[in-house]
Amino acid sequence: MKSSYRVQLAILVIAVISALLVGAILLLIVRANPFTAYRAMLLGPFSSLYGLTETAAKATPLMLVGLGIVIAFRSGILNIGGEGQMIIGALAATVVALTFQNWSPLVLLPLTLLAGFLGGALYGAIPGALRAYFNVNEILSTIMLNAIAQQVLVFLLRGPLIDPTEIAYGTGFPQTQQLAKGIWLGKLIPQTRLHWGFIIAIVLAIFVYIFLWRTVIGYRLRAVGAGPKAARYAGIPVERGLILAMALSGGFAGLAGIVEVLGIHHRLLDGVSAGYGFTGIVAALFGRLHPIGLIPASFLFGALVLGADMMQRAVAIPAAIVLTIQGIMVLFVVGSDIFIRRPEWVEKITARWRPKASQPAQPVALSSSAASDQGEPPRD
Repeated sequence: MKSSYRVQLAILVIAVISALLVGAILLLIVRANPFTAYRAMLLGPFSSLYGLTETAAKATPLMLVGLGIVIAFRSGILNIGGEGQMIIGALAATVVALTFQNWSPLVLLPLTLLAGFLGGALYGAIPGALRAYFNVNEILSTIMLNAIAQQVLVFLLRGPLIDPTEIAYGTGFPQTQQLAKGIWLGKLIPQTRLHWGFIIAIVLAIFVYIFLWRTVIGYRLRAVGAGPKAARYAGIPVERGLILAMALSGGFAGLAGIVEVLGIHHRLLDGVSAGYGFTGIVAALFGRLHPIGLIPASFLFGALVLGADMMQRAVAIPAAIVLTIQGIMVLFVVGSDIFIRRPEWVEKITARWRPKASQPAQPVALSSSAASDQGEPPRD
């Protein structure tokens, strides 16, 4: 038994409001005005062209990572390694872009995007294979691989891939040299950071929907997630399905990494993932693990990420408080899933608040004497 979409939406809204109320308590503790803070957080991203375009720019990597999360979770495997897969995808694509920087942009741009996807896919396939053939918990393996990817990135950015000008000037900032301008993702709106990656993400969301619900491979992946024993009995190779799901999931995360590089930074630098690998999980859950539902969910969480920065500036609160409020919202949204999966709990809670329906009056059978008194013939 599943909750209706209206009930699911109501539960998610209640979860967000509850998180904001808890966050208001923290704001009061640090002597900040919650109304001023939340006005900047919730209305700021939608009050100007800058806010809207910046929200869409932040929603782009969330959407791409979230698409991979949808594929993995629908296939019955949990991918918590979006951060590491973003890093490896961006790293692999950057190496390709720097190695063949003299090639025509018409060839180099798709090659770079493909390298980002394949880099993330290979890194995602590792925990998939460990889960499929050795029953290694994918949550532990993906989290550990996140740490490995981060250390590899730091080593390369401070060594073989560091920008030569950083060495010449003695600054040593961990970043690569600027990629060729011909492969930058163009701006959708001039003087903003909104780039064509946003359109690419929306098109891929539609593609993932068609893939999961309109193709044989997508059906098999969802069958593996719904019941691996039944899928195996039906002849579906479960192990291959798990590896494919994690490879595709990692591929979309890797694509998010290189899209962020080509659209925003134009070079690979430390911190390129910016927490999108984890926030993308929450956006996917908020979109009910549906590619189309992920589109507005990513835009919403992109607004929350931007709004958190605006809130910090508006009320001058420590960054730790902002991160705490974001974490509380993640916790409440993820925790609300238990009520969606257990609709009978929601039924019990709401039943207490519903007005009791008045019982219709039952007809009273009259005795023979009473019927005679009312002028009715007695009944045998």
